[in-house]
Amino acid sequence: MTTSTPLLLADLTGVAVFAASGASAAVAKRLDLFGVVFVGVVAALGGGIFRDLVIDEVPPLAFADWRYAVTAAVTAAAIFWLHPQFARLRTTVLVLDAAGLALFTVTGTLKALDAHVPAVGACMIGMLTAIGGGLGRDLLTGEIPVVLRREIYAVAALAGSIAVALLSTYGAATAGPLTAAAVLVFALRLIALRRRWSAPVPALRPPRTGARGPQV
Repeated sequence: MTTSTPLLLADLTGVAVFAASGASAAVAKRLDLFGVVFVGVVAALGGGIFRDLVIDEVPPLAFADWRYAVTAAVTAAAIFWLHPQFARLRTTVLVLDAAGLALFTVTGTLKALDAHVPAVGACMIGMLTAIGGGLGRDLLTGEIPVVLRREIYAVAALAGSIAVALLSTYGAATAGPLTAAAVLVFALRLIALRRRWSAPVPALRPPRTGARGPQV
């Protein structure tokens, strides 16, 4: 295994928080134990599997390293049994999801850059790594994926990916600056939720009354 220890720890932390996010969403939908664990595992590993396939790291670490699947499954099962301790599930899901988004943005972009993917492509891979797990979670729990709503979600991940790529370009991709990039994504996501920031949507104009139909 070639993953460095700090990157591995960040990756596994991201797996755990996304598993908790997915499991919390599944608990809120009142799924059974298998359903909660399954949704948690998909939320935790989906983005990383996509990342590894795109950079041609086969088999993906989610399958090659038992620690990924075990971390996801154990975390999801713990949420199933401990969910009564969470007084506000929705708030917990949102905070955990923002943390997972931040961690996976940084690790996904770094792994793409380490695989010699150009900066623009690495930014795209970092963003898709971050949003992939949440996309799978929302689809499995019958929700409109967050990334398709007006909320600032993928944009926050893209901003973090660009920050990581710039740090790497200028030789500043050390623990401190990379942590700052993750905090940027996390804070941007939570502030956007708090202040209800959203991306622009098209203005739908109602049809004009009295307009003539097509001429025959």
